[in-house]
Amino acid sequence: MLSTANTLAKEAAGLADRIVALRRAIHAEPEIGLHNPRTRDKIRAALAHLPLEWREGPSTTGLVATLKGGAGSGGCVLLRGDTDALPMPEETGLDFASTVPGVMHACGHDTHVAMLAGAAEILAARAESLPGEVRFMFQPGEEGHHGARFMLEDGLLGGEGQDRALPDAAFALHIMPNAPHGVIGGRAGPLMAAADELRITVTGRGGHASMPHDTADPVPVACEVVSAIQTMVARRFSVFDPVVVTIARIEAGSAHNVIPDSARLTGTMRTLSRENRARLKDELPRLVAGIAGAHGLTGETTILEGFPVTICDPRAVALGEGVARDLFGSEAFRRLPDPIMGAEDFAYVLEKVPGAMFFLGVAPEGADWKHCCGIHSTRMMVDESALPRGSAFLAGLAQDWLARGFS
Repeated sequence: MLSTANTLAKEAAGLADRIVALRRAIHAEPEIGLHNPRTRDKIRAALAHLPLEWREGPSTTGLVATLKGGAGSGGCVLLRGDTDALPMPEETGLDFASTVPGVMHACGHDTHVAMLAGAAEILAARAESLPGEVRFMFQPGEEGHHGARFMLEDGLLGGEGQDRALPDAAFALHIMPNAPHGVIGGRAGPLMAAADELRITVTGRGGHASMPHDTADPVPVACEVVSAIQTMVARRFSVFDPVVVTIARIEAGSAHNVIPDSARLTGTMRTLSRENRARLKDELPRLVAGIAGAHGLTGETTILEGFPVTICDPRAVALGEGVARDLFGSEAFRRLPDPIMGAEDFAYVLEKVPGAMFFLGVAPEGADWKHCCGIHSTRMMVDESALPRGSAFLAGLAQDWLARGFS
């Protein structure tokens, strides 16, 4: 096992220039949303020489490339990388910085594609020894656009009513610029939160600010709603199954001496269990309506459903830990003590297929990684020397799972 792992790492290191070149090409021309045609074409061109079967769906520019092993029938393992960028400016000063104003690969999806392409190269070179097949999922629309859900609905991953079954296992790797260089992290159970958008409107009756008694002022009621939400979270939900509700924006009024007719609040709801997510969706509108009604106003709540909880199978995490340690040594893997309250739409895949997502630290070696710019920063940077490690890890996950499953 160790000699095979050493071979994987060496092969990945030999692909470093190609991995980095693909990453930079994608980084320079970022695309947002469900349709990333330039990125799709770069992926197809980079892997055109490999014996892959390609599928595309109608809803997105997502790709699924299948590599069939030559060592008999076996299971199917999925490896995923996301392709889309964020609608934000880039301030890194890199030679290959974004050429698209107001769009940046600030979440590392360019590196995810490049590492996955590297894994495809490694696995294709040893396809004859693989007992089963590997599917490489290049997915747009992760940044709030539900790209994974659309690819599932399009049947690109297989499933009921399709000509092939869903994969038997699924893995993804996400870079983390403020984590130790080359260290891979993961945890069993909830890894990332469900995220839903919250919109509240408190409606009263406006008027002159000097005569509030002749109005039904929505502003203090909106403030009371904000405080009540925090009390509800702290006093009605267990600290051992965390809930976070943040009101991030309050809008009301047009002038200093006018009481408005309404006040609008927007925010986010984060939960780590399906039960608390459902409960919050039920109880929060009732709370808002009750507080507003107590003051003779109305309170309406709209919840826009986001990604579900990202839940990692303990067997998949154990497999990933073993692969990381075999490849890079005993210090290469760290069990994360707590979930991350960010959200990830790989959760849609993990609802249907057992698997796990892992994180790869890409802070510069020896740097004070805790103070590096994190993801979604306009100055987010990646130490590209860690990327071949990600390709080797992904390839190792697929190879080990095909060889022995979750045993």
